[in-house]
Amino acid sequence: MKNKRILFTGGGTAGHVIVNLALIPKYQEQGWEIDYIGSYDGIERKLIGELEGVTYHPISTGKLRRYISKENMKDPFKVIKGIFQAANFIGKRKPSVIFSKGGFVSVPVVLAAKLRGVPVIIHESDYTPGLANKIAIPFAKKVLATFPETMQYLPEKKAEYVGAVIREELFKGSREAGLKFAGLTNKKPVLLIMGGSGGAKKINETVRAALPELLKSFQIIHLCGQGKVDASIEAEGYTQFEYINEELKDIFAATDYILSRAGSNAIFEFLALRIPMLLVPLSRQASRGDQIINAKSFAEKRYARVVEEENLTEETLIKEVNQLREMAPIMIDHMKEFKSEKSRDRVMEIISEVQK
Repeated sequence: MKNKRILFTGGGTAGHVIVNLALIPKYQEQGWEIDYIGSYDGIERKLIGELEGVTYHPISTGKLRRYISKENMKDPFKVIKGIFQAANFIGKRKPSVIFSKGGFVSVPVVLAAKLRGVPVIIHESDYTPGLANKIAIPFAKKVLATFPETMQYLPEKKAEYVGAVIREELFKGSREAGLKFAGLTNKKPVLLIMGGSGGAKKINETVRAALPELLKSFQIIHLCGQGKVDASIEAEGYTQFEYINEELKDIFAATDYILSRAGSNAIFEFLALRIPMLLVPLSRQASRGDQIINAKSFAEKRYARVVEEENLTEETLIKEVNQLREMAPIMIDHMKEFKSEKSRDRVMEIISEVQK
Protein backbone atom coordinates (compact mmCIF):
# COMPACT_ATOMS: atom_id res chain seq x y z
CA MET A 1 0.00 0.00 0.00
CA LYS A 2 1.74 3.14 -1.21
CA ASN A 3 -0.27 5.71 0.70
CA LYS A 4 -2.06 4.80 3.91
CA ARG A 5 -3.86 8.10 4.30
CA ILE A 6 -7.62 8.50 4.63
CA LEU A 7 -9.71 11.64 4.80
CA PHE A 8 -13.01 11.75 6.67
CA THR A 9 -15.68 14.42 6.40
CA GLY A 10 -19.16 15.05 7.74
CA GLY A 11 -20.81 17.33 10.25
CA GLY A 12 -23.48 19.75 11.26
CA THR A 13 -24.97 17.34 13.80
CA ALA A 14 -23.50 14.55 15.91
CA GLY A 15 -25.28 12.07 13.66
CA HIS A 16 -23.01 13.07 10.79
CA VAL A 17 -19.93 12.30 12.92
CA ILE A 18 -20.74 9.16 14.91
CA VAL A 19 -19.90 6.63 12.17
CA ASN A 20 -16.60 8.40 11.55
CA LEU A 21 -15.86 8.09 15.27
CA ALA A 22 -16.51 4.35 14.97
CA LEU A 23 -14.10 3.94 12.05
CA ILE A 24 -11.23 6.27 12.98
CA PRO A 25 -9.85 4.13 15.87
CA LYS A 26 -9.63 1.07 13.62
CA TYR A 27 -7.60 3.00 11.03
CA GLN A 28 -5.37 4.36 13.77
CA GLU A 29 -4.71 0.79 14.90
CA GLN A 30 -3.65 -0.08 11.35
CA GLY A 31 -1.22 2.84 11.13
CA TRP A 32 -3.12 5.03 8.69
CA GLU A 33 -2.57 8.78 8.64
CA ILE A 34 -5.95 10.40 9.24
CA ASP A 35 -7.29 13.80 8.19
CA TYR A 36 -10.70 15.33 8.77
CA ILE A 37 -12.41 18.21 6.98
CA GLY A 38 -15.23 19.89 8.89
CA SER A 39 -16.68 23.31 9.49
CA TYR A 40 -15.22 26.12 11.57
CA ASP A 41 -17.78 25.98 14.36
CA GLY A 42 -19.85 22.78 13.95
CA ILE A 43 -20.09 20.04 16.54
CA GLU A 44 -17.68 17.94 14.45
CA ARG A 45 -14.86 20.28 15.41
CA LYS A 46 -15.51 19.60 19.09
CA LEU A 47 -15.85 15.85 18.63
CA ILE A 48 -12.99 15.32 16.16
CA GLY A 49 -10.67 18.22 16.95
CA GLU A 50 -9.82 16.71 20.33
CA LEU A 51 -8.80 13.32 18.89
CA GLU A 52 -5.11 12.59 19.10
CA GLY A 53 -3.51 11.70 15.78
CA VAL A 54 -6.24 13.27 13.61
CA THR A 55 -5.51 16.45 11.63
CA TYR A 56 -8.63 18.63 11.58
CA HIS A 57 -8.99 21.16 8.78
CA PRO A 58 -11.96 23.60 8.78
CA ILE A 59 -13.46 24.97 5.58
CA SER A 60 -16.18 27.40 4.55
CA THR A 61 -19.62 25.82 4.16
CA GLY A 62 -23.12 26.74 3.10
CA LYS A 63 -26.24 25.71 4.98
CA LEU A 64 -28.33 24.13 2.17
CA ARG A 65 -31.53 25.56 3.64
CA ARG A 66 -34.93 24.31 2.53
CA TYR A 67 -36.61 27.62 3.43
CA ILE A 68 -36.38 31.20 2.19
CA SER A 69 -33.62 33.23 3.84
CA LYS A 70 -31.36 36.09 2.84
CA GLU A 71 -28.47 33.83 3.85
CA ASN A 72 -29.31 31.65 0.84
CA MET A 73 -27.79 34.37 -1.35
CA LYS A 74 -24.44 33.94 0.40
CA ASP A 75 -24.35 30.16 0.58
CA PRO A 76 -23.27 29.43 -3.03
CA PHE A 77 -20.22 31.63 -2.51
CA LYS A 78 -19.42 29.88 0.78
CA VAL A 79 -19.66 26.50 -0.94
CA ILE A 80 -17.42 27.63 -3.81
CA LYS A 81 -14.87 28.92 -1.31
CA GLY A 82 -15.11 25.60 0.54
CA ILE A 83 -14.48 23.65 -2.67
CA PHE A 84 -11.26 25.54 -3.29
CA GLN A 85 -10.17 25.14 0.34
CA ALA A 86 -10.91 21.41 0.27
CA ALA A 87 -9.21 20.95 -3.11
CA ASN A 88 -6.12 22.70 -1.80
CA PHE A 89 -6.03 20.53 1.32
CA ILE A 90 -6.63 17.31 -0.66
CA GLY A 91 -3.90 18.28 -3.08
CA LYS A 92 -1.41 18.75 -0.25
CA ARG A 93 -2.32 15.70 1.84
CA LYS A 94 -3.07 13.34 -1.07
CA PRO A 95 -5.43 10.88 0.64
CA SER A 96 -6.00 7.61 -1.17
CA VAL A 97 -9.71 7.60 -0.28
CA ILE A 98 -12.34 9.89 1.27
CA PHE A 99 -15.17 8.72 3.53
CA SER A 100 -18.12 11.10 3.77
CA LYS A 101 -20.83 10.93 6.42
CA GLY A 102 -22.93 13.72 4.92
CA GLY A 103 -24.10 17.03 6.25
CA PHE A 104 -23.65 20.34 4.44
CA VAL A 105 -19.89 20.47 5.13
CA SER A 106 -19.38 17.31 3.05
CA VAL A 107 -20.64 18.78 -0.23
CA PRO A 108 -17.60 20.96 -1.08
CA VAL A 109 -15.30 18.12 0.01
CA VAL A 110 -16.92 15.58 -2.32
CA LEU A 111 -16.89 18.03 -5.24
CA ALA A 112 -13.24 18.88 -4.56
CA ALA A 113 -12.38 15.17 -4.42
CA LYS A 114 -13.90 14.71 -7.86
CA LEU A 115 -11.70 17.53 -9.18
CA ARG A 116 -8.64 15.91 -7.60
CA GLY A 117 -9.49 12.40 -8.78
CA VAL A 118 -9.78 10.93 -5.28
CA PRO A 119 -12.46 8.23 -4.82
CA VAL A 120 -15.25 9.02 -2.35
CA ILE A 121 -17.45 6.66 -0.35
CA ILE A 122 -20.66 8.14 1.02
CA HIS A 123 -22.49 6.65 3.98
CA GLU A 124 -26.22 7.38 4.24
CA SER A 125 -27.65 6.69 7.68
CA ASP A 126 -31.26 7.72 7.19
CA TYR A 127 -34.09 5.80 5.55
CA THR A 128 -34.06 8.28 2.65
CA PRO A 129 -31.01 10.28 1.47
CA GLY A 130 -30.52 13.77 2.86
CA LEU A 131 -30.12 16.83 0.65
CA ALA A 132 -26.34 17.01 1.03
CA ASN A 133 -25.92 13.37 0.01
CA LYS A 134 -28.37 13.77 -2.88
CA ILE A 135 -26.09 16.48 -4.26
CA ALA A 136 -22.92 14.49 -3.58
CA ILE A 137 -23.94 10.99 -4.72
CA PRO A 138 -23.32 11.56 -8.47
CA PHE A 139 -19.68 12.36 -7.64
CA ALA A 140 -19.09 9.34 -5.38
CA LYS A 141 -17.64 5.95 -6.17
CA LYS A 142 -19.84 4.05 -3.70
CA VAL A 143 -22.89 4.84 -1.57
CA LEU A 144 -23.55 2.75 1.54
CA ALA A 145 -26.94 2.36 3.21
CA THR A 146 -27.88 1.68 6.83
CA PHE A 147 -31.50 0.70 6.16
CA PRO A 148 -32.11 -2.05 3.56
CA GLU A 149 -35.14 -0.04 2.37
CA THR A 150 -32.82 2.86 1.43
CA MET A 151 -31.49 0.92 -1.57
CA GLN A 152 -34.58 1.85 -3.61
CA TYR A 153 -33.54 5.53 -3.40
CA LEU A 154 -29.93 4.98 -4.49
CA PRO A 155 -28.27 4.33 -7.89
CA GLU A 156 -28.13 0.57 -8.21
CA LYS A 157 -24.63 0.28 -9.68
CA LYS A 158 -22.86 2.12 -6.86
CA ALA A 159 -25.08 1.36 -3.85
CA GLU A 160 -24.63 -1.33 -1.19
CA TYR A 161 -26.54 -2.10 1.98
CA VAL A 162 -24.07 -2.49 4.86
CA GLY A 163 -26.20 -1.91 7.95
CA ALA A 164 -25.38 0.23 10.97
CA VAL A 165 -21.81 0.99 11.99
CA ILE A 166 -21.68 1.06 15.80
CA ARG A 167 -18.96 2.54 17.99
CA GLU A 168 -17.18 -0.40 19.60
CA GLU A 169 -16.43 1.55 22.77
CA LEU A 170 -20.13 1.77 23.64
CA PHE A 171 -20.16 -1.93 24.54
CA LYS A 172 -17.47 -1.37 27.19
CA GLY A 173 -19.44 0.81 29.58
CA SER A 174 -19.88 0.25 33.30
CA ARG A 175 -23.30 0.66 34.92
CA GLU A 176 -21.66 1.35 38.28
CA ALA A 177 -19.44 4.06 36.76
CA GLY A 178 -22.40 5.60 34.94
CA LEU A 179 -24.53 5.80 38.07
CA LYS A 180 -21.63 7.28 40.03
CA PHE A 181 -20.96 9.90 37.34
CA ALA A 182 -24.62 10.91 37.32
CA GLY A 183 -24.94 10.83 41.10
CA LEU A 184 -27.67 8.18 41.00
CA THR A 185 -28.32 4.84 42.72
CA ASN A 186 -29.63 1.37 41.92
CA LYS A 187 -32.91 1.99 43.75
CA LYS A 188 -34.95 2.92 40.65
CA PRO A 189 -34.55 2.30 36.90
CA VAL A 190 -32.82 5.02 34.88
CA LEU A 191 -34.56 6.93 32.10
CA LEU A 192 -32.14 8.75 29.78
CA ILE A 193 -33.48 11.81 27.94
CA MET A 194 -31.67 12.86 24.75
CA GLY A 195 -32.83 15.66 22.46
CA GLY A 196 -30.02 15.42 19.92
CA SER A 197 -26.70 17.28 19.87
CA GLY A 198 -28.44 20.66 19.97
CA GLY A 199 -31.02 19.69 22.55
CA ALA A 200 -34.77 19.91 22.02
CA LYS A 201 -36.84 22.72 23.53
CA LYS A 202 -40.16 20.86 23.43
CA ILE A 203 -38.72 17.68 24.95
CA ASN A 204 -36.87 19.63 27.66
CA GLU A 205 -39.95 21.60 28.64
CA THR A 206 -42.26 18.58 28.68
CA VAL A 207 -39.86 16.42 30.69
CA ARG A 208 -39.40 19.13 33.31
CA ALA A 209 -43.14 19.66 33.59
CA ALA A 210 -43.63 15.92 34.14
CA LEU A 211 -40.73 15.51 36.60
CA PRO A 212 -42.76 15.16 39.81
CA GLU A 213 -44.68 12.22 38.36
CA LEU A 214 -41.76 10.64 36.46
CA LEU A 215 -39.48 10.69 39.49
CA LYS A 216 -41.94 8.48 41.39
CA SER A 217 -40.88 5.57 39.16
CA PHE A 218 -37.59 6.58 37.53
CA GLN A 219 -34.28 8.29 38.01
CA ILE A 220 -33.57 10.64 35.10
CA ILE A 221 -30.41 11.61 33.27
CA HIS A 222 -31.25 14.56 31.05
CA LEU A 223 -28.93 15.60 28.20
CA CYS A 224 -30.37 19.04 27.51
CA GLY A 225 -28.12 20.58 24.84
CA GLN A 226 -25.68 23.46 25.02
CA GLY A 227 -26.89 26.30 27.24
CA LYS A 228 -30.12 24.49 28.13
CA VAL A 229 -29.42 23.24 31.66
CA ASP A 230 -31.99 24.63 34.12
CA ALA A 231 -30.01 25.34 37.29
CA SER A 232 -33.19 26.21 39.20
CA ILE A 233 -34.28 22.55 39.27
CA GLU A 234 -33.08 20.60 42.29
CA ALA A 235 -34.79 17.24 42.51
CA GLU A 236 -33.50 13.98 43.94
CA GLY A 237 -32.96 11.44 41.18
CA TYR A 238 -32.75 14.06 38.40
CA THR A 239 -29.44 15.13 36.89
CA GLN A 240 -28.71 17.38 33.89
CA PHE A 241 -25.83 17.71 31.44
CA GLU A 242 -25.42 19.78 28.29
CA TYR A 243 -23.65 16.95 26.49
CA ILE A 244 -21.65 13.85 27.43
CA ASN A 245 -18.79 12.44 25.39
CA GLU A 246 -16.15 10.36 27.20
CA GLU A 247 -18.55 9.01 29.83
CA LEU A 248 -21.36 8.21 27.36
CA LYS A 249 -20.59 4.49 27.29
CA ASP A 250 -21.05 4.35 31.07
CA ILE A 251 -24.24 6.40 30.91
CA PHE A 252 -25.65 3.99 28.32
CA ALA A 253 -24.67 1.04 30.54
CA ALA A 254 -26.60 2.65 33.40
CA THR A 255 -29.68 3.33 31.24
CA ASP A 256 -32.75 1.11 31.41
CA TYR A 257 -35.00 3.16 29.08
CA ILE A 258 -34.42 6.06 26.73
CA LEU A 259 -36.44 8.98 25.37
CA SER A 260 -34.78 10.36 22.27
CA ARG A 261 -35.03 12.02 18.90
CA ALA A 262 -34.92 9.55 16.00
CA GLY A 263 -31.63 10.29 14.29
CA SER A 264 -30.54 7.09 12.56
CA ASN A 265 -27.08 6.61 14.06
CA ALA A 266 -28.31 7.19 17.60
CA ILE A 267 -31.27 4.82 17.42
CA PHE A 268 -29.18 2.06 15.87
CA GLU A 269 -26.76 2.42 18.79
CA PHE A 270 -29.65 2.06 21.25
CA LEU A 271 -30.78 -0.98 19.28
CA ALA A 272 -27.33 -2.59 19.39
CA LEU A 273 -27.20 -1.94 23.15
CA ARG A 274 -30.76 -3.28 23.54
CA ILE A 275 -32.13 -0.21 25.28
CA PRO A 276 -35.93 0.09 24.93
CA MET A 277 -36.71 3.48 23.38
CA LEU A 278 -39.46 6.04 23.12
CA LEU A 279 -38.81 8.16 20.04
CA VAL A 280 -39.96 11.74 19.46
CA PRO A 281 -38.88 12.46 15.88
CA LEU A 282 -38.30 15.97 14.59
CA SER A 283 -41.50 17.27 13.01
CA ARG A 284 -41.83 17.98 9.29
CA GLN A 285 -41.98 21.68 10.15
CA ALA A 286 -38.43 21.46 11.54
CA SER A 287 -36.93 18.89 9.13
CA ARG A 288 -37.42 16.99 5.89
CA GLY A 289 -39.22 14.26 7.81
CA ASP A 290 -36.40 11.71 7.85
CA GLN A 291 -36.67 11.11 11.60
CA ILE A 292 -40.37 10.37 11.27
CA ILE A 293 -39.58 7.66 8.71
CA ASN A 294 -36.72 6.29 10.84
CA ALA A 295 -38.98 6.09 13.88
CA LYS A 296 -41.80 4.43 11.95
CA SER A 297 -39.42 1.76 10.68
CA PHE A 298 -38.26 0.99 14.23
CA ALA A 299 -41.81 0.93 15.57
CA GLU A 300 -42.85 -1.55 12.87
CA LYS A 301 -39.99 -3.85 13.93
CA ARG A 302 -41.04 -3.42 17.58
CA TYR A 303 -37.73 -1.85 18.54
CA ALA A 304 -39.38 1.35 19.77
CA ARG A 305 -42.50 3.27 20.68
CA VAL A 306 -43.15 6.58 18.93
CA VAL A 307 -44.93 9.79 19.87
CA GLU A 308 -45.14 12.67 17.41
CA GLU A 309 -43.79 15.98 18.72
CA GLU A 310 -47.16 17.63 18.07
CA ASN A 311 -48.74 15.11 20.46
CA LEU A 312 -46.09 15.40 23.17
CA THR A 313 -47.65 16.74 26.37
CA GLU A 314 -47.03 16.17 30.05
CA GLU A 315 -49.85 13.62 30.12
CA THR A 316 -48.85 11.73 26.95
CA LEU A 317 -45.21 11.63 28.07
CA ILE A 318 -46.06 10.01 31.39
CA LYS A 319 -48.42 7.55 29.68
CA GLU A 320 -45.91 6.61 26.95
CA VAL A 321 -42.98 6.17 29.35
CA ASN A 322 -45.04 3.85 31.53
CA GLN A 323 -46.09 1.86 28.46
CA LEU A 324 -42.46 1.72 27.36
CA ARG A 325 -41.60 0.13 30.69
CA GLU A 326 -44.36 -2.45 30.28
CA MET A 327 -43.38 -3.30 26.69
CA ALA A 328 -39.62 -3.37 27.34
CA PRO A 329 -39.24 -7.18 27.66
CA ILE A 330 -40.94 -7.70 24.29
CA MET A 331 -38.81 -4.97 22.68
CA ILE A 332 -35.61 -6.52 24.00
CA ASP A 333 -36.57 -9.92 22.57
CA HIS A 334 -37.00 -8.35 19.12
CA MET A 335 -33.75 -6.40 19.51
CA LYS A 336 -31.81 -9.64 20.05
CA GLU A 337 -32.40 -10.48 16.39
CA PHE A 338 -30.33 -7.45 15.32
CA LYS A 339 -26.61 -8.08 14.66
CA SER A 340 -24.19 -5.20 13.99
CA GLU A 341 -20.76 -6.81 14.20
CA LYS A 342 -20.13 -7.25 10.46
CA SER A 343 -21.17 -3.79 9.27
CA ARG A 344 -17.98 -1.94 10.21
CA ASP A 345 -15.77 -4.67 8.76
CA ARG A 346 -17.63 -4.55 5.44
CA VAL A 347 -17.30 -0.77 5.27
CA MET A 348 -13.55 -1.09 5.79
CA GLU A 349 -13.38 -3.75 3.05
CA ILE A 350 -15.14 -1.40 0.63
CA ILE A 351 -12.77 1.43 1.52
CA SER A 352 -9.81 -0.85 0.72
CA GLU A 353 -11.42 -1.88 -2.56
CA VAL A 354 -11.93 1.65 -3.91
CA GLN A 355 -8.83 3.48 -2.66
CA LYS A 356 -6.35 4.78 -5.20
